[in-house]
Amino acid sequence: MTYGYIRVSTEAQNTENQKMEIEQFCKRRNISIDKWVEDVISGTKDPYSRNLGKLIMENCVEGDTIICTELSRLGRSLLMVMNTLNYFLTHKVSVITIKDNFNLSDDITSKVISFAFGLSAEIERKLISQRTKAALERARKEGKHIGRKKGRKSSSYKLDKFNEIIAEEFLKGKSKNAIARQLGVNWHTVNTQIKRIGL
Repeated sequence: MTYGYIRVSTEAQNTENQKMEIEQFCKRRNISIDKWVEDVISGTKDPYSRNLGKLIMENCVEGDTIICTELSRLGRSLLMVMNTLNYFLTHKVSVITIKDNFNLSDDITSKVISFAFGLSAEIERKLISQRTKAALERARKEGKHIGRKKGRKSSSYKLDKFNEIIAEEFLKGKSKNAIARQLGVNWHTVNTQIKRIGL
C-alpha cells in the first residue's frame, strides 16, 4: 500500500498544497496513492497521538510506501523524526519525501542511514536522561517533594515509581495524553505528577 501523508499545525492552514505536491510527484513517477492520511496537529505531538501513528505506523506492513512533502511533516524534533524513520526502516517500509529528496528503502544506503539514525537517537536519549536526572535533582534541592508523603494514599501519587520515565518522555516532547496511555492512567494523574516533579 502507498500512503500519502499530510500534516498541518492548525485548522487555519490548508492541506491542499501538500496534497497537490504529492499528486504531481506521483504523476511524474506513475505512482498511485492508495490511502491519504491527514493530521491537523502540531508536529511536537507524539506520532501515536496523531493519525501518523494510529493509521499508518500501527497498520503498515513490509513493502508499503509513505510519501510526504518533507521530513518536518513527520515531527518537529530531530529525535522524533529519527525515531519515526527508524521505525519505518526496521519494518521495511519505504519513506519518500519530496522537498528533501529522501528515498529511504530496503537497500544498503538506507540501512547505513538507519544505523546512523538509531545511533543518534540513542545519544539523544542519553542526553535527555541526563537532563531528566538533573531536573529531578534540582527539584529536590529546591525542596520539592518527589516521593509520596508519609501517610498519603492519594491516587495522584501512584506514579512516583515512574517519575524518571514521565520526566524523560515529557522532556522529549511526548504529550501528557500519550504518557497517560503508555502508563494506563488518566491524563489528569499524569498532569498532577508532572507538576509535582516540578517540570
